[in-house]
Amino acid sequence: MNQQKNKRFIVISMLSAVAFILMFIKFPLPFLPPYLTLDFSDVPALLATFIFGPVAGIIVELIKNLLNFLFNMGDPIGPVANFAAAVSLLLVAYYVSKAVKSRYSIIIGLCAGIVAMTIVLSILNYFVLLPLYGMIMNLGDVVRNLKIIIVSGIIPFNIIKGIAVSVIFLLLFKRLKNALRY
Repeated sequence: MNQQKNKRFIVISMLSAVAFILMFIKFPLPFLPPYLTLDFSDVPALLATFIFGPVAGIIVELIKNLLNFLFNMGDPIGPVANFAAAVSLLLVAYYVSKAVKSRYSIIIGLCAGIVAMTIVLSILNYFVLLPLYGMIMNLGDVVRNLKIIIVSGIIPFNIIKGIAVSVIFLLLFKRLKNALRY
């Protein structure tokens, strides 16, 4: 029993490290604000969630974002936004896929997770993150143009990121689920 816990701990730690490294491989999407960068660091957290459960996925996200915060102390808002986005995607995708009895339950769960992530981040950016960012960076334009930023930047970005992360996760999950299980 103790050996199984150790293996689980090691796999979750490795997935956290991979997620942290993947955060550095990011790129902006054309036609979207340059501060919205796409990375695939949520894929290891999705793997942990669907293999070990939602707590494991949240732990991967927490470790990844804490390390990111420690390496990039100049940006306190990015890790918070990333954590909120990932946790909303993970939890909704996991619980919807478990509730749906279908061959495509994981795909349905991921689609629901993308919608939830987009809604959560739109609300969080409108009321908290963007006003806070505008205040910290002394950018009055951000606060005055919240609706435009949300509709033309945040919503499309979260949908694109959710789809990209989900596709990569689906390609890896079938191949890795048995290898990562203890």
